[in-house]
Amino acid sequence: MNGALGQFRVLLAPGLHDSGPEHWQSRWQRLFPAFERIEQDDWEAPDLARWSARVDEVRQRDRRPTLIVAHSFGGLATVHSLARDAAGVAGVLLVAPADPDKFGVAELLPQQTLPVPSIMVGSTDDPWMAAPRAELWAQRWGSRFINGGALGHINAESGLGDWPEGLETLYFLAEKVQNSALTAG
Repeated sequence: MNGALGQFRVLLAPGLHDSGPEHWQSRWQRLFPAFERIEQDDWEAPDLARWSARVDEVRQRDRRPTLIVAHSFGGLATVHSLARDAAGVAGVLLVAPADPDKFGVAELLPQQTLPVPSIMVGSTDDPWMAAPRAELWAQRWGSRFINGGALGHINAESGLGDWPEGLETLYFLAEKVQNSALTAG
């Protein structure tokens, strides 16, 4: 990894059913073997408390400055984790988060700005959360919202391959965090 991204530990937080071999998260992990996947005990049972606890556990194994790239329900688990403790997390990229209301967890998620810089990428035809709802949650969490257009759920079925636009967004987040740290220091 070169540039700003090389300064961070990168965790991938997949959603329901994990991310199969053609999902951009799996492809990124092959491109960047240092990226670590947060593994859930049961990929078929979206339990916010258990999934969030696993995010906590994996984050705490290594205190290097960390970027988390979360997809779908993995995004909800990540946000839930960060609301309790964001130690070590430098920033988060939320991609096509699932609608909290579909899982009955909206009241368990923060209703204010996240404690770390964040970017959310949504899609105009995402069956798991309509773009206007995604933008509303992004505003709530103080996330920069990027409307990716008609990309479905931004998963393997979207046919994105390595999803270079997503990688560019991750690089942008890493540079933003790094520049903020230099300015603050």
